Amino acid sequence: MHFKQFYLGCLSHASYYLGSNGEAAVIDPQRDVQQYLDEAGADGAKIKYIIETHSHADFVSGHKELAAKTGAQIVFGEKAETAFETLKVKDGDTLTVGHICLRIYETPGHTPEGILILAEAEGEPDRLFTGDTLFVGDVGRPDLVGSKGFTAEQMAGMLYDSLHEKIMSLADETIVFPAHGAGSLCGRSLSKETFSTLGEQRKFNYALQPMTRSEFVRIVTADQPAAPAYFAASAAKNLAGPASLSEIATPEEISGEQAADFSGVVIDVRSSTEYGAGHIPNSINIGLGGQFASWAGQMVPVGTRIAIAAANYEQVEEAVMRLARVGFETASNYVIVGEGSSLNRTPQVSVEDVAKIVASEPNAQLIDVRRPAEYAVAHAKGALNIPVDALSRELDRVDPDRPTFVICQSGYRSSLASGILENAGVKDVRNVTGGTQAWIDAGLDTEASATAGACDRR
Repeated sequence: MHFKQFYLGCLSHASYYLGSNGEAAVIDPQRDVQQYLDEAGADGAKIKYIIETHSHADFVSGHKELAAKTGAQIVFGEKAETAFETLKVKDGDTLTVGHICLRIYETPGHTPEGILILAEAEGEPDRLFTGDTLFVGDVGRPDLVGSKGFTAEQMAGMLYDSLHEKIMSLADETIVFPAHGAGSLCGRSLSKETFSTLGEQRKFNYALQPMTRSEFVRIVTADQPAAPAYFAASAAKNLAGPASLSEIATPEEISGEQAADFSGVVIDVRSSTEYGAGHIPNSINIGLGGQFASWAGQMVPVGTRIAIAAANYEQVEEAVMRLARVGFETASNYVIVGEGSSLNRTPQVSVEDVAKIVASEPNAQLIDVRRPAEYAVAHAKGALNIPVDALSRELDRVDPDRPTFVICQSGYRSSLASGILENAGVKDVRNVTGGTQAWIDAGLDTEASATAGACDRR
C-alpha cells in the first residue's frame, strides 16, 4: 500500500491518499487538489475513488474538481443528499483499490450521512479513516445539523451507538486517522496528534470511557462553542458540488483611498506588528500566519464583498486560495499597503508596560478576547472577557472613551479585535504583544475561574 496523510494546518484538516497496484483512492480532499494528482502521478496510479466521510461544514471539498480531472467516482454515505452523480455506500459495502479492501461503516452522529472506512491489505496494519466521528482525544460535535431536523441530543445518541456498535468492536491495533486535529471547531478538545491507535483512544479519549448512553449525550452536548455561520454554507456547497477553483474571479487592484471607502470588508492579511504600524482605515487584521480561513469564516458573513490588504501580491494569491477553501469566493479587490496610503496605527504594547498602566490608571480597561474556557484557566488580573467572535455584538460592554488594551493568547486575535474596536469608534486602542502567554511567562498577576477547558485556537 502506498499511503500518505496530507495535513493542512490552517484548517486543522487531514486528507488521505491510498494507492495499490496502479489504483488509488483519496479520502476527504481539500479544495485545491493538485497535490493528490501529483501523488498519483509519482505513484503511477489512477485515482479510482474520491471518498467523503461526510458533508464537511468547516471547509469546501475538492471532490468535484478532482473527479473531473481524473474520472474517479465520488463516494458518499447512502444518506447524503448530493445534487450530483455519486456512488452511495452503506454498512457492509466494500470497495477495492488494487490489493486494498475498503470496508464501509455507516456512523451517524456528527452528521446523519457519516461513514468511516477500514482499509485492509495483506502485510499492512488496519487503517481506520474516521472522518469527524472519532478524533484523537475527542469525538465529533453533534450540534451542527439542526437544519436537518435532528436535535443535538438525538445526534449525540446516534454518535454513541456508532462508537459502541461499530468502532469499539475493532482491534486495539487499528490505526485511527481522523479528518481533523487540534484547532478544529468540529470538536472541543482535539489532540495535536494527527493519528493514534484505537487501543490508545480506549484508554485516554474521554468519550470512549465506560458510561451510559444518557451520560454520553449529556457530556458531548454540553458547552459546545457557537458554530461559525459559514459552516452551513460550506456543507450545502459540498452537497451541491463546488465549482472549480479556476472559475473563481481574480481580484482587481484598488488604491489605498479606494480601499478606505470599500463597500464591504477589508481584510489585512499581514502580521499584527505590520498592521499595528500602519493599516487601511476601517480594515480588520486576520493574518495569514494564523488560522486565517477559519477566523475569516467566523468573522465575515458569507457573500460579503472582500478586499484583501497585503504586503505583496503573493499574499493576495494565498489569501484568495485560503478563503476559497472555506467557501468565500467574493474577494473582488486587493490593495498593496504602502507609504503612499493614508494609514491608521494601533500601538503595540508589551505585557510589562500594560501591567504598570492598568495598575496605575484606574480608567484603563483590559479586554481579554479569548474563548471563555481559555479565560477560565488563567487570565491577566482585572481583564474583562469578551470573545472576539462576540465582540461586535457586545460593544456596549466597552467604554469607548477609556484607554483600551486588548489581549488574547499570543497577539493574533487581539489584533483582529483591536481593528473591530477601532472601527466601532473606541478612541484609544492598543494591542498587547505576546498575549496572555507572555503575561504568564513574565510572572505578572493572573487569576483563574472555576471552570477550565479548551486549547487556544490562535
